[in-house]
Amino acid sequence: MALVACPSCHKRISSKASECSNCHASLSDDNESHRRIRHIKKSNQLLNQSLFSMSLFIFGVALGFWGGEVATGARAYVAGACFVFGFIGYLICRIRIVLHKRKSV
Repeated sequence: MALVACPSCHKRISSKASECSNCHASLSDDNESHRRIRHIKKSNQLLNQSLFSMSLFIFGVALGFWGGEVATGARAYVAGACFVFGFIGYLICRIRIVLHKRKSV
């Protein structure tokens, strides 16, 4: 008997159990399909975070150079913050996506 993660709630349960004692999910179903579904959901979540970060980055660039002039004052600080957080967030998301793709389903 080994402890495995429940495909639904990820709690540790017995490998011989027919259903999870926490969420009552049936374990007799195809666990491979549950793993694939979780993998796809995680991929979609990472892509959405990446899109948000890239949008924040583009917003910072557009705000900083709107109208053909470099922003000054508070607008420059907001544009710089959006630019930096968007760029760093995008890099982190891309690294997480690459690491996630390396995991076998």
